[in-house]
Amino acid sequence: MNPVELIRKKRDGGELSKSEIDSFFRAYLGGKLPDYQMSAMLMAIYFRSLSDVETAALCRTMVESGTVMDLSTIDVPKIDKHSTGGVGDKTSLIIAPIVSSLGVAVPMISGRGLGHTGGTLDKLNSIPNFNVNLSDAKYVSMLKKHHCALIGQTKSLAPLDKLLYALRDVTATIESIPLIASSIMSKKIASGLDGLVLDVKTGVGAFMQSLEQSRKLAKTLVEIGESYGKRVKAFITDMNEPLGFAVGNWLEVKECVECLQGKDVPDLMRVSLTLSGAMLLLADKCKTLDEGIEMSKECLRTGAAFEKFLAIAAAQGADTAPLRDLSKYPEPKHHETIVADSSGYISHINALEVGLAAVSLGAGRHKKEDVIDPKAGILFAKKVGDRVDKGEVIATVFTDKEQAIHSSAERIRLAVSLSSAPLDPMDKVLEEVK
Repeated sequence: MNPVELIRKKRDGGELSKSEIDSFFRAYLGGKLPDYQMSAMLMAIYFRSLSDVETAALCRTMVESGTVMDLSTIDVPKIDKHSTGGVGDKTSLIIAPIVSSLGVAVPMISGRGLGHTGGTLDKLNSIPNFNVNLSDAKYVSMLKKHHCALIGQTKSLAPLDKLLYALRDVTATIESIPLIASSIMSKKIASGLDGLVLDVKTGVGAFMQSLEQSRKLAKTLVEIGESYGKRVKAFITDMNEPLGFAVGNWLEVKECVECLQGKDVPDLMRVSLTLSGAMLLLADKCKTLDEGIEMSKECLRTGAAFEKFLAIAAAQGADTAPLRDLSKYPEPKHHETIVADSSGYISHINALEVGLAAVSLGAGRHKKEDVIDPKAGILFAKKVGDRVDKGEVIATVFTDKEQAIHSSAERIRLAVSLSSAPLDPMDKVLEEVK
């Protein structure tokens, strides 16, 4: 296998054979290819894409690069949810405790932030002592006892994807349907699940910014999952403005805790309840999506979901004191408010610009080695459609990085547009992919 020849072949639009894909990517996994050659291949794929056959081959190589978990000893349905990445997209921390408290095992293996989008693992790591690095045995025992495990990839689970995931984040090769699809589905298939609900984002804050591309990604994901015999549902949801009010790791955890305790954040809960309802439907816990949504709402009303979240966190080593009393979490060193220059109605909040500002504040990474500031982020006081008066606070930015705060606040200010007439907010759940 000559790596330069294969890079050139893909660069020039050729189709790689299954054996060529397997040989090239396994060589990288084995440390026989340097980052710069893999970066070149990823960039070639980004520009030239992969055929359906190539995508399936890459996914299979990723799955077979490690262990496929055997969850046959868990005698309840094993259903997971995955989002393709967004800004303020914190639904996993609401969905997992809801569904797991209703008798469905949720083997939620998540990733870190990619580019301007947040990652579930970074949010979980903002909770003191929350351990996302469980052994395979602990992962299975969590699913047996608590019907949920909120973890990152284990060393044995799709290790090739873990290497590529970090490299894609810092080489501008994220927004590729074949790379996204093979990454997502390799982890999910290897995790041992029975079914999967997919939240495919679309809009300026998503990796797939057009509805057409989002539909294509959703269909690719569904086809891969079904080819492995998994039950799959996919929804396309809007990511033109951040989801919820909070962007940034601890800020998002805090918002999730408030929602689990009964707070209604309409756009966040609309997406979360749709996805949890769909998971219950795949698990045959209900007969319709609406019934699953109502079951989820009742779980929130009784407090069962919040208690489940506390139990999961405690079982994974977390200090639950700041989850029970949010005021116990450390305060950021610096904050700055953004106020309206004029009166009007919020017509747009550019999710991409907000995500990039959050990274600059310390909530994301520019390089693989960057350390996340869990307190960094943005808290909005207004959403699209809300009335705002001149001088009224629209958002507040938080960080420990004094040098980043003014430029980030200005970026947020420019990301918010006003109109003279009210605008009805868009339904965040746009369609189910059939």
